[in-house]
Amino acid sequence: MDTDNDVMALISEQELIKMPESAYMNDEQLAFFRNLLIELHDTTRARIKEVKEEMLTPPDLSDEGDRATWEEQCRIAMRIVDREQKLLPKIQQSLERIRLGHYGYCEETGEPIGIPRLLVRPTAEYCADVKVLKEMKEHIYKE
Repeated sequence: MDTDNDVMALISEQELIKMPESAYMNDEQLAFFRNLLIELHDTTRARIKEVKEEMLTPPDLSDEGDRATWEEQCRIAMRIVDREQKLLPKIQQSLERIRLGHYGYCEETGEPIGIPRLLVRPTAEYCADVKVLKEMKEHIYKE
């Protein structure tokens, strides 16, 4: 028994961009980003699993140069896996913000983050201005 609320056709990225500002974070947009985040979560988990499986089955490496190359590739792959594993909780937090009705709004100012920024970084928590200030502070305190 399908109703209109049970099955909502997702809008395209082009339709999303063309929507007026007054439609910001309406049900269609939230459904679009929910789907995008779920896909990102699934593909990220699949990549992590694939890389780990590849590293568990090393090729037959009798040459020291080949072994060193493979080990370096493994180190790079582990850095990528580590970064992607850090992305998974951010995706979950974004999905929770959708559920709570906070998604798409800066956690510091409450201002809209903006569709273009969310398309590039669907896990964004801050508007661009706040993020720039936070990064500047991080850079200053690192030095």
